[in-house]
Amino acid sequence: MRGRAVISVFLATLVHASAARAETLNLLIWESYIDQEIIDRWTEKTGVTIRQVNYDSGDARDEILADPGSNIDVVVVGENGAALFGRKGVLEPLTEANVPSLKDYAPEWRKRCAGHGLPYLWGTMGILYRSDIVTERPTSWQDLMRPAPALKKHVAMFDDHNEAFVAPLMLLGASINANDNETLKAAFDLMKEQAPSVLTYDYVITSIQNPAIGENIHMALGYSGDQHVLNDKAGVPGLWHYSVPEEGTLSWLDCMAATSGSPNKRRALEFLDFIGSAESAAANAMTLAMPTASSAALKLLPEAMRSDPAVYPPPEILAKSQYQRELSIQSVQARRRIISTLANFQ
Repeated sequence: MRGRAVISVFLATLVHASAARAETLNLLIWESYIDQEIIDRWTEKTGVTIRQVNYDSGDARDEILADPGSNIDVVVVGENGAALFGRKGVLEPLTEANVPSLKDYAPEWRKRCAGHGLPYLWGTMGILYRSDIVTERPTSWQDLMRPAPALKKHVAMFDDHNEAFVAPLMLLGASINANDNETLKAAFDLMKEQAPSVLTYDYVITSIQNPAIGENIHMALGYSGDQHVLNDKAGVPGLWHYSVPEEGTLSWLDCMAATSGSPNKRRALEFLDFIGSAESAAANAMTLAMPTASSAALKLLPEAMRSDPAVYPPPEILAKSQYQRELSIQSVQARRRIISTLANFQ
């Protein structure tokens, strides 16, 4: 969408406008995706302030991260981004020598961050819905891709070239990492069919704050944990619920990384170690109501949280989940072309 490009340019300009000072770290991160009290404790301990630069899609983040003049010190990327930007030399390699808290993360989690990121938070993708309007819990991607007539112009989707295709590809029984044109065309047909019901293709956390459309969003594509942010924005606990469709979903992992070009790399690595510590990781998980990848932090969580299926998905859900893999250049280009045309069918 054109709007996404505007956001990307705005964020990049914002970062350029105030380059990282000696005792300030620029953190590129999703909105409402870190416990502010942890940041405050870090600043109190070190004197180093954290300046958050928010993005609302992986594509917008990658555009900023790829700019060598963006002055980003620390970034939250998906596992694919950790691998890609690690290979390109944008991200600093991480070991227990420069980030000691990595010792608390199992090898399988660290491998998914490709040696260039601290496993941060993980979860699933599913359907968010306003329980006062959508009174029956959605159980299938069909409920989102072919919504009820009452939901026309009340659906929020997502124009990221990865996440936008999770729902249609899952509904088709295909891989979410499909690269072939035939499968992508079938997904496109479903997305065109859905388009008249879509109010916006902006990420729901962003669009819900838009006074012109926020109240009209009743169902959305989103991540586990987003319901808590939406309820906080609405000021109504329990208003928004989250459901993982029966067909399966995306199982995602976000990694926090230091940029190799950071002018304050030592502090950036210290910040990663602070965030990765058992105490910080547990506090962050509890505040955001999201799963931690730290085995030491997991032991500090209340049993009620560890056994909550809304936080830690049950095995049968994870068994149907898929991980994101790196897509071919042709697939990324095709997916972006598809997304750019969807507004024509709304």
